[in-house]
Amino acid sequence: MLEKLFKLKEHNTNVKTEVIAGVTTFLTMAYIIFVNPSMLAAAGMDQGAVFVATCLAAAIGCLIMGLWANYPVAMAPGMGLNAFFSFTVVGQMGYSWQVALGAVFLSGVCFFLLSVFRIREWIIHSIPLSLRGGIGAGIGLFLAFIALKNAGIVVDNPATLVHIGDMTSWSAIMACLGFVVIAALYHRRVTGSVMIGILLITVISILAGQVELHGVVSAPPSLAPTFAQLDIGAALEVGLIAIVFSFLFVDLFDTSGTLIAVAQKGDLLDKDNKLPRLGRALMADSGATMAGAVMGTSTTTSYIESGAGIAAGGRTGLTAVVVGVLFLLSLFLSPLAGTIPAYATAPALFFVSVLMTHSLVKIDWDDITEAAPVVIAAVTMPLTFSITTGIALGFISYSALKILTGRISALNSAMLILPVLFIVKMAFYG
Repeated sequence: MLEKLFKLKEHNTNVKTEVIAGVTTFLTMAYIIFVNPSMLAAAGMDQGAVFVATCLAAAIGCLIMGLWANYPVAMAPGMGLNAFFSFTVVGQMGYSWQVALGAVFLSGVCFFLLSVFRIREWIIHSIPLSLRGGIGAGIGLFLAFIALKNAGIVVDNPATLVHIGDMTSWSAIMACLGFVVIAALYHRRVTGSVMIGILLITVISILAGQVELHGVVSAPPSLAPTFAQLDIGAALEVGLIAIVFSFLFVDLFDTSGTLIAVAQKGDLLDKDNKLPRLGRALMADSGATMAGAVMGTSTTTSYIESGAGIAAGGRTGLTAVVVGVLFLLSLFLSPLAGTIPAYATAPALFFVSVLMTHSLVKIDWDDITEAAPVVIAAVTMPLTFSITTGIALGFISYSALKILTGRISALNSAMLILPVLFIVKMAFYG
C-alpha cells in the first residue's frame, strides 16, 4: 500500500528511511508547538486552544502535502506571520483576534485561487529578488525585536523609545544562555537544536524554582475557545485589504522559496528544472491555512526545516505523513507547553531571525536603487512594528527610485500598480 501510494522505489527510498526522515524533520520544527501558543496568547487568545489548533493545523498540512502532493515537506503555523498577527494586526492596529483570523482565512482563499488559476508564477516573477530578500530580512529583524522584548533585554524608554533592560535579571541571563546553546548545537549539526535549547532553559528554570511544572502529559485542552471564532465579514473591510495581502504575500514567497530549496536539495526537480505537482503543493498550503484559521491559529506554511529530513534521506510524502502523525501525538503535551516561559522561547525567535536575515547576502549593494528599498523595508518592519508598513514602503521606494533614475523599463506592471495601491491605502485608510 505504501509503495503504491508514495512510489518509494521510484524515488530510491524505503519505509525505514522515510520514517527516520520524518522524525528528523519533526524534531527540528517541533519548537513551534511551544512558541506559537505563546505568541498568539499575546493577542488575547486562549493558549491551550491555540496549542491544539497549532498541532492540528500542522498535522492537516503535513498529511495533505504527503498524501496528495507526495512531497517530504512539513507544514505548521509560520514564524513571523504569527508575530504579525499578534503584535501588528491585533496589538498595534487594534483589530480583534477574531477579525485577524478572518484575514488569515481570506488570504488562504486567495492563495488557493491563485494556485488554481496559475497566477502565482506571474506574482512570484513580478517581485524583484532584492525586495524579496529585504522583506525576509525585515521579518527576521521583527522577530529579533520581539525576542529581545520578551527576554527583558529591550525595554521602553520615554526619551529614547527603547533602552537596554536589566541584564542581570533571570530572564535576560536565561535568554542569552538559550541562544548560545541553540547556535552552538546548530553549528554542530545536532538535530532539534532549537527545541533542545527551549527545553533546557525550561528545566533549569524549574530546578531553580523560577517556573512551576504542571505536568508533562495530559488530555488535550478544549479547542472551543478558538474554534470557528473567525470573523470573515469584518475582515472584508477595505482597510484590511493590505493586511490580507501581507499574509498572502509572505506565505506565497515562504512556500515557493521553501519548496524550491528543498526540491533542489532532494533532487526532486524534473528534467526541465521545474517542480512537478507544484499546484498540489501550493493548494496543500492554502488548504492548511484555511483549516488553521477555522481552528484558531495564524497562517500555516511550508517549513524550511524540512531540509533536515531530506538530508536524512526523505524523498516522498511518507516523510510528511510521519511528521503529521507526530504533531497529532504532541496534542498530549499541553502541560509542558503551558510551563515554558516566554524567555525560554525568546532564544528560538532570535535564532530564527538570524537565519532569516541571511537573505541579505543576495542583494546587489553596489546598486543604490536595489539596496535602498531593501534597507527601508527591512528596518521599518521592526521599528514600526508592522510587516505591512515595511512591505508598502519597500515597494513604493523601489518604484520611485527606478522612475527617478530613468530606469522605469526595469519595472513590470505589478511594480507600477502595487505601489500606487499602497499609497492610496496609506493616504486614505492609515
